[in-house]
Amino acid sequence: MKIDVELVKELRRLTSAGVMDCKTALEESEGDVQKAIDILRKKGISKAANKSDRATNQGTISSYVHFNGQLGSLVEILCETDFVSSNKEFKEFAELIAMHIAASQPTYISKEDVPQDVIDREKEIYRDQMKDEKKPDNIKEKIIENKLNKFYEENCLIHQIYSNEDQFKGTVDEFIKSHIAKFGENIKVSRFSLFKIGS
Repeated sequence: MKIDVELVKELRRLTSAGVMDCKTALEESEGDVQKAIDILRKKGISKAANKSDRATNQGTISSYVHFNGQLGSLVEILCETDFVSSNKEFKEFAELIAMHIAASQPTYISKEDVPQDVIDREKEIYRDQMKDEKKPDNIKEKIIENKLNKFYEENCLIHQIYSNEDQFKGTVDEFIKSHIAKFGENIKVSRFSLFKIGS
């Protein structure tokens, strides 16, 4: 298939991989950017992926309070060096993550943080919703899996779509990876809190 040049640019921005590597990965993934990132990671080409296991002992704490004073967030974002943690762009990036948290109100950082009892409860709800449907069990399990993925996308920070599409189109995870490539260091959201008046 013919790969759009804008897709190549987007993949380069997310991974810092070379033009031809990005084009090849997109051809292999049939234009799916997330799959292309995975392909580059498996080949060890993605610079963001190469940094994902490096220790993060520095960072910054950022906050956002909505103009009406009724909603706010606090987030801790870690990086590798104090050089990056004191960087103005890094602090602005942390503020954007804090703003997204206030706007999209996630409960967890990633799907790995969702307790097993919560997952089991969600699955039970989905099964109850389909109890009168005459579908094969394997189809029902596939539907449950899809619904669970949707639950992760809605409730887990890094799986959410980044809230300001004018700034970045993609998931929060992809937004973070684009900054890993920009700063040349591993970056992690380690914890956050959301504050709402009356809750």
